[in-house]
Amino acid sequence: SLVVSDDDVWRDQFYNGNVKKERGAIVLRLAKSWFRIGSLEILAHSGELDLQRRLLDFIIQEHFPSIAINDSNRYLEFFSTVVSETANLIALWMSVGFAHGVCNTDNFSLLSITIDYGPFGFMDSYDPNFVPNTSDDEGRYKIGNQANVGLFNLSKLLQALKPLLDPRQKQLASQILEGYGEHYYIRFTELFKTKLGLLGENKDDSYLIAFLLKVSLHC
Repeated sequence: SLVVSDDDVWRDQFYNGNVKKERGAIVLRLAKSWFRIGSLEILAHSGELDLQRRLLDFIIQEHFPSIAINDSNRYLEFFSTVVSETANLIALWMSVGFAHGVCNTDNFSLLSITIDYGPFGFMDSYDPNFVPNTSDDEGRYKIGNQANVGLFNLSKLLQALKPLLDPRQKQLASQILEGYGEHYYIRFTELFKTKLGLLGENKDDSYLIAFLLKVSLHC
């Protein structure tokens, strides 16, 4: 929801020094959780491992009921779930042409839900270079790069979790992260096959999807 005030505030909308007065407003955003990859990153970076464990256990207990809180592998299972669900989320974004304009670790949910009010948009026509964020001059978060950014963010999550994992768990977690690309590709293909009404398995399905996207790009 958006609540607009009668009071004026100074805004530099495009961060270019062009400051002007606008009516103040408060944006209310709702989500079942605002815990993000960055929530764990900052604790790991500052070496607050006890607090990080407490936070992780709370998140698992509140939002990951399938993971037993007394399981010694709970952090590994948590990471595995976040990796697969993040791949699913970004595949869903791509299937409807949704571009999240600021895909940093502080805007990636640990529950793999779409959060952050910031600049986002839907493509009117297919363009892998579509960027909804006017301040993203280099196209870091262009829609065609979202899957790669997801992998980057998950690697930062693994880095934050490593101090809490034993050597065997670290090795397994690295293998889980390596499987992200395949998981994303499978889900992406499933979604586009459904959109096209393709039944069963055919080795040419992926080629057809890629061909149609290429055709859309030049239309």
